Amino acid sequence: MSYADQSMSGNRIAALVIVALIHIVLGYALVTGLAYEAAKKVIQKVTTVDIKEEVKKEEPPPPVKKVEVKPPPMVVPPPKIAVNVAPPVMESVATPPPPAPPAIVLAPPAPVAAPPAPPKPATPRNNPATWATPNDYPSRALREERTGTTGFRVTVGTDGKVVDCSITNSSGHSDLDDAACANVTRRARFKPATDSSGNPVQGTYSNRVRWVIPE
Repeated sequence: MSYADQSMSGNRIAALVIVALIHIVLGYALVTGLAYEAAKKVIQKVTTVDIKEEVKKEEPPPPVKKVEVKPPPMVVPPPKIAVNVAPPVMESVATPPPPAPPAIVLAPPAPVAAPPAPPKPATPRNNPATWATPNDYPSRALREERTGTTGFRVTVGTDGKVVDCSITNSSGHSDLDDAACANVTRRARFKPATDSSGNPVQGTYSNRVRWVIPE
């Protein structure tokens, strides 16, 4: 049993004893005729003492500890220090200019030989339509009304004149073929053919004569 329980039990027993005593005193007073005021004072005194003893004293709550929150320390920025540093003095030292690079002399390119000119064939100087005309129609072929086309090839000399004529395609009539070569040889004039150096050389030329009965 704890200390508090023991105290309560003792107080109760004391109260019971006191109540019993009160009853005895009252009985005695009635018997002996004691004054009412004396008994009242005794009862008041005893009752007051007992009630005070029975009241349990309440223990005050434990004091609450106040936790002081310290404010963060103040950070004072360091003072600005003005440092006046004089700029370094740059001394200019005159340096001689670099030597000029040697002149580059470019050799002229070697002359490029012109490509040789292509050979040119012989070309007519006058109109080929005038080499054989209806007036050159053989009279016998004209009476017999023979027609045809004669193909020929001529050899042209360096002077542009025809030196030879050959039939490449016959008209079917020898007199018409002979008339074609004779008239072309007599009337045709050419620019001579040239080689790759531009010199005139012998060349050839081919064409046809169409024999038609004139109207």
